[in-house]
Amino acid sequence: QAPDSFPPLRNEAAVRVLRGRMKGIQGHCNSCYMDAALFSLFSCTSVLDSMLFKPFPLCDRNVQSILRDEIVNPLRKTGFVRAGSVMHLREQLTEKGQCSSFTNAEKDPEEFLNLIMHQILGIEPLLKLQSGGQKEQDCYCYQIFMDKQEDLVVPDVQQLVERSFLSSDLKLVEIPSCFIIQMPRFGKEYKMFSKIIPSLELDITDLLLDSPRECCVCGDVATLECS
Repeated sequence: QAPDSFPPLRNEAAVRVLRGRMKGIQGHCNSCYMDAALFSLFSCTSVLDSMLFKPFPLCDRNVQSILRDEIVNPLRKTGFVRAGSVMHLREQLTEKGQCSSFTNAEKDPEEFLNLIMHQILGIEPLLKLQSGGQKEQDCYCYQIFMDKQEDLVVPDVQQLVERSFLSSDLKLVEIPSCFIIQMPRFGKEYKMFSKIIPSLELDITDLLLDSPRECCVCGDVATLECS
């Protein structure tokens, strides 16, 4: 355990601490969905560090301390988290949640995020989405859904998000403080893409609802939008 708090890893420090054998979060008993989510949320960014420190209204301090002291701080300090620490968290999630299989079964990352953010820590939803002018939907992460497209062999995240929003007629109601995106997948047997290139920056200009944008013809503020 690492009782002190450590900042997220950046640039050369991230490469030095996280690269090599016995680095990252050790997998055990179908924990990959949680390992990947925790690594993505905390290893190199502080945008969700409020989950580790802030006393939210519904906050379970035991879960919060396990997350902070047994997983995030060791990951940032040494680049390695043992499977027992993640299992400790999974046992707590099983105890607090309505599902008894968090300790042994593979789950959807969205199910894990909804449980820990909403039911256990009481965090407000991070995203507000609207589809085709209907009522706003609140959620904690966005899962990419799309049909197989032959022209996308090795896509980047920007392409996938834009095409997914277009096919579902979705818009972001406001700029999110944190935009968690789950890549497309179809279980153990079939993967839609063998590789996806991370987009180091994400342009959400065209994904925002009623956002003023430049006309591609005259350069003035656009009054019409073509999908």
